[in-house]
Amino acid sequence: MFRRIFFVLLLVLFFVFPSGVCASNEFITDAYIEYQVNENGITSIINKIRIENAQSEIYAKAYSLVFSNIETQNIRVFEGNENLEFKEIKDNDKTTIEVTFSKAVVGKGNSREFTVQFDNSSFAQRTGEVWEISIPKISEESDFRSYEIVLSVPLSLGSEAYISPKPKSKRVENGKQIYVFSKEVVAKSGVTAGFGEFQVFSFTLNYHLENPLVKYAYTEVALPPDTELQKVYYTDITPVPNSVRVDEDGNWIATYNLKPREKVDVKATGSVQIFSGPRPFFKPSSENLASNLGENEFWQTSNIKIKELAQKLKTARNIYDYVSQNLTYDYTKVKPSINRLGALGALENPKNAICMEYTDLFIALARSAGIPAREINGFAYTENPQIQPLSMVSDVLHSWPEYWNSQIKSWVPIDPTWASTTGGIDYFDKLDLRHFTFVIHGKDPNKPYPPGSYKLGSNPQKDVFVNFGQLPSEKISKLKIESSLSKSFLFTSSKINITIKNPGPVALYNLNPMVYFDSKLFDKSTIEVIPPYGDYKMTVPIPFSFVAGKMPNKVSIQILDSSVEIATSKNQVIVYNLLFLSAFLIIIVLVILLKLKKLHFGFIKKISAALRKITFRKNDTPNDSHQ
Repeated sequence: MFRRIFFVLLLVLFFVFPSGVCASNEFITDAYIEYQVNENGITSIINKIRIENAQSEIYAKAYSLVFSNIETQNIRVFEGNENLEFKEIKDNDKTTIEVTFSKAVVGKGNSREFTVQFDNSSFAQRTGEVWEISIPKISEESDFRSYEIVLSVPLSLGSEAYISPKPKSKRVENGKQIYVFSKEVVAKSGVTAGFGEFQVFSFTLNYHLENPLVKYAYTEVALPPDTELQKVYYTDITPVPNSVRVDEDGNWIATYNLKPREKVDVKATGSVQIFSGPRPFFKPSSENLASNLGENEFWQTSNIKIKELAQKLKTARNIYDYVSQNLTYDYTKVKPSINRLGALGALENPKNAICMEYTDLFIALARSAGIPAREINGFAYTENPQIQPLSMVSDVLHSWPEYWNSQIKSWVPIDPTWASTTGGIDYFDKLDLRHFTFVIHGKDPNKPYPPGSYKLGSNPQKDVFVNFGQLPSEKISKLKIESSLSKSFLFTSSKINITIKNPGPVALYNLNPMVYFDSKLFDKSTIEVIPPYGDYKMTVPIPFSFVAGKMPNKVSIQILDSSVEIATSKNQVIVYNLLFLSAFLIIIVLVILLKLKKLHFGFIKKISAALRKITFRKNDTPNDSHQ
């Protein structure tokens, strides 16, 4: 926080030493800095300074605090109960507070303690649904024997979402969360923290599709999916996709059927809720985890250099530290089209890395060490204009890795790129609430393509828009059930075809459709997930029995608060069965009579002719109602 600390020293002979000469040799300085954040986000900074004389003939006459890019308000300086004189000097982005001591403290080992207190409105900022706190690091640690920072945050601002670096201690006291940081950690990086249960971003994504063929063709686009750390709410997708499915990595894949030579612009709008910790979510299969250990052109797990390094590092933490500390971010490469070096290329060209190289190298090393890992492509909000994920025209996204933590049975997102570009902020123990997943690359390092990649023409427009937002008013999906009865033929069974549709706005999980025959439960199954605009198809067989004895009059399907009832035409089936049975019995009787010679074909012909005559006369009888 302090760009420079000046000591103005006065000898007994009133000789003033230059500030840089005497600071470390003549005085011992201890600092205790407390940042008290209130419920409105205003922070009171209390600098408690102790200066001890290292020699008997010298003492401090004045003390200066110099701040860069920090606004100071309501300044107060005091020593015990005495207010001290001070001057505030502003020079561009620099603010200096010069404190003058009214009494001399002389003698080796003697000390004075005083306090410089002021308010600031920029240390704590509310961004969306989260309070974010940023405290700059100490710049001249050698000037202090001890230096301790205490951060005090009201419980009303929300629970701790993330904090870096790890505090020396923390406690809850008088309705506040209190964190203590030592000199060693705040000298390496400042303190960044977030408080709140979740963050919300609103988004608008555009996809430009084209069918170059002279026949109908299907094409697919990837929609941002739910994960353990995010829940997506879709306000609208225009045009509505034919279907949406979930692939083996958890991506939501929307399908469109395009006419010959047709071009279609798809627009998806909605909100995403990003959580501070993992929520209950379905776990990957053993086959899926195995596929996240595979090798490809960018993740060269069997390369000798990769293997040797992976065997040395072994753990995800060590791999993260190695990647973030040994690669250097190349800001000149942040552009829409860039050659992807892959893991081996990153290892051999460590100074030419962007997020892809940090991610590829971590994944290859982790997989080579036997740790399932995968790539995430998406949006990550940052105030750094050099690495902001979205430019004004082109869509330049961010990528970061996830690794499978077998102890907690969860995918854990980390960001070695940001660890490198922020000077060591910890993005391993807990990621912030600024990473929005668009697509997951586990089995394939390239597909599905993320939003922003579906462009047409040589001058593509900006297609990805993400901003802080609010949760929508509509948060619940109401399922629609469509059904059709496949009628039976005589003594064959029939079936009911059922389609369960989710019109949005959210995905639905662990659904249990229940099928009732009349009022009796016939079947209960489980549907793992139906994404927004997705559907699930199932078939219910209607049992066959003699004269429909086991056939229900109606079939009911219930799922959540949706239901549908289908009549089975049981009476019609009974009539058909009886007619068929009667005809069958008549044939048997006729055959028996023929075999017993009680009946001959001539007699049958006479009976048939007589029946035809009776039928003819009956049809010719005038209708009395028309006379």
